[in-house]
Amino acid sequence: MPGNTPLRREWTVIGLVVALLGIPLVMAVYTMLDVPRTAGSVLARELIVFAMAGILLWLIRSREGLGWNSVGLQRPAPANTALWVVLTFFGVGIAFALAMGVARLVGWQLGGDDTPQQQALPLWVILVVVVRAGFVEELFYRGYAIERLESLTGSRVLALSVPLLLFALFHYKQGPAGIVVALFMGAVLTAVYVYKRNLWIPITAHFLVDFVPNYLLPLFGSES
Repeated sequence: MPGNTPLRREWTVIGLVVALLGIPLVMAVYTMLDVPRTAGSVLARELIVFAMAGILLWLIRSREGLGWNSVGLQRPAPANTALWVVLTFFGVGIAFALAMGVARLVGWQLGGDDTPQQQALPLWVILVVVVRAGFVEELFYRGYAIERLESLTGSRVLALSVPLLLFALFHYKQGPAGIVVALFMGAVLTAVYVYKRNLWIPITAHFLVDFVPNYLLPLFGSES
């Protein structure tokens, strides 16, 4: 990472704490306080997470002194990006099917109160949730964590495995099956990001994977 002075390394460590632990910390506080799942409380939670993403983006530019390309957010080539979004979307779908197959073999069911469908939320709130998941989770666990861990440790294996494992484990509210699903799907998103170094691809694919079942299908269902 260019200009990796001790001061910037210190800011990078802070950035990694935000990226790797920020979302689960917010979720844990909500759980500990037993905050009811209303449209207002979920919206407030999502805005807090968006604010953390804003802080991380500010840190990248103002404290690390790096450009958006340092987390894969450079201006993309539209046609190539669109092609890879489609490929990634189908790859994630295959990963989901494989993960569910593994889960069923050991008798695990996908569920829990961490999924938007089970929160009985208005569709507009669900849309906010899926936009946040697509953009912020990919920024945190793919673009920032992978690039900065590799820069700080010099280990590609560590940089890929730590964010992926944490990403999977933090889906624990969906049960063991949710962890396996997040691991398999996250592995595809990680592989695509490392290959293309274009974060817009996993962001868009992640968004679509959540958007179709959680927003689009219920929207059409409510109109029928």
